[in-house]
Amino acid sequence: MPSRRPLVGGNWKMNTSRAEAQDLAGAVITQLEPSILQACDVTLFPPFPWLTAVAEATCSSPIGIGGQDVSDQSQGAFTGQTSAAMLIDAGCSTTLVGHSERRHGLGESNAILNAKLRQAISAGLEVMYCVGETLSERESGQSEDVVAMQVKEGLDGVPAGDLDRISIAYEPVWAIGTGRTAAAEDAQAMHCRIRADLENQYDARSAKGVRIVYGGSVKPSNAESIFAQPDVDGGLIGGASLDAEGFVEIIRAAASMSAS
Repeated sequence: MPSRRPLVGGNWKMNTSRAEAQDLAGAVITQLEPSILQACDVTLFPPFPWLTAVAEATCSSPIGIGGQDVSDQSQGAFTGQTSAAMLIDAGCSTTLVGHSERRHGLGESNAILNAKLRQAISAGLEVMYCVGETLSERESGQSEDVVAMQVKEGLDGVPAGDLDRISIAYEPVWAIGTGRTAAAEDAQAMHCRIRADLENQYDARSAKGVRIVYGGSVKPSNAESIFAQPDVDGGLIGGASLDAEGFVEIIRAAASMSAS
């Protein structure tokens, strides 16, 4: 991690009221020391209706705001979708693409996600691109092939020069709600493989610069051991990001790795 700046994202999913979102953002800002934010990038991913409110709450802070999804179209008759330009207008600097809950719950393909990613990049957003295998894929020995294909097809047509605006979040879908546990070593093994896939698709220098964050169950109790892995550059935090105190502890753990 020392050669790559740590990155921690808080994915609030479909949670919080407007007031709760503002209070949560304010609590995170209040509890984070300036030195931590100098050592670690932090992005909040609130529900779409609260983007502007959270952006206003964080306007005096280096904390970034991101969308939980983005359309693959720039504008037009696409009911219910949100364009990259709209996200930027709402105060976003980044967006998630390919979260497992959209891949598997809504059937979004690598091709669709590639179109979303490229649309976001072309509009000026940064992208946190999510990849990961299911329990059945892991048990059948397909983990590495599945994730490699997600990386290859998701980044298809993206030039190496744009990789500095892309991070990758590995979600061990096989360990989410299945009773299975992903160890820090499991995260490192897949992150290392993803970096090798990037090197094959681009080159060693480009692959080395991409931040790969862990999208499994990161908590204050296990954050330090996970972030200590050499190819884990931070985390995409779900439920734990809804508790300001715990989320700040996770951010501190990531920031401490940048100095180690």
